[in-house]
Amino acid sequence: MGTIESNPLGRLLGDDEPSPVTITNATGNSPLLIVADHAGNRIPRVLGNLGVSDSERARHIGLDIGIAGVCRHMAAAFDACLIQQIYSRLVIDCNRPPGSATSMPEISESTPIPGNVGLSEADKAARIAEIFTPYHEAVAAEIDRRLQGTLPVALVAMHSFTPTYKGVDRPWHAGVLYNRDARFAQKLRFLLERETQLVVGDNEPYSVDDETDHTIPVHGERRKLHHIAIEIRQDLITEEAGQMEWAERLGRLLPLAYSELL
Repeated sequence: MGTIESNPLGRLLGDDEPSPVTITNATGNSPLLIVADHAGNRIPRVLGNLGVSDSERARHIGLDIGIAGVCRHMAAAFDACLIQQIYSRLVIDCNRPPGSATSMPEISESTPIPGNVGLSEADKAARIAEIFTPYHEAVAAEIDRRLQGTLPVALVAMHSFTPTYKGVDRPWHAGVLYNRDARFAQKLRFLLERETQLVVGDNEPYSVDDETDHTIPVHGERRKLHHIAIEIRQDLITEEAGQMEWAERLGRLLPLAYSELL
């Protein structure tokens, strides 16, 4: 499993390890609040490497490839606040309800995660308390700040997906995801298809629901905000040129789609 350090106090993160939350452009004036649940693939030092090789952790099972760069460029493109979570989804998936089978997976796609086998309740609680909760508290606090002030807020959750999943090719360049409220997603889908003739998935390659998702149901639906989840195919944003291209595209179309909701 790799070297695991002694952790007598039961803490997950050492004092010298980074916060799970990074906030970029905190004073951005755009009503669009960008969040990225799977922006990094760090592993807390005390967990070693979870028994997973570097090459496996660099795959989609470890993070949403390319999405951190897209989000940074988007935040600059339309002066938006960006909140990202930098620890690997293999430690704890910040878009899964705690307690769900995929929150701390023992296997991801076809890759075993030995460091997640046989976790104690204390182990699970530490991951929730030190990674999951601070991230979602940061998102909630920013929404609160806006709702209590004069700046409107709409939630934009950014993700990326693999071109092929378990041997099946995925034809979509991007997808718009939603659960009970499709308005924002459909506005953006129409603009993407009209302008670029991209293949845009409507609740593809995934959809949002209460059992398998956390960010949109909790921060978007429960708080009655306009919201959307966006998936971009990873081969289109692996390199910075593609990240900038998609950030420029969404930087133009997202504010337009939002304005059509008002």
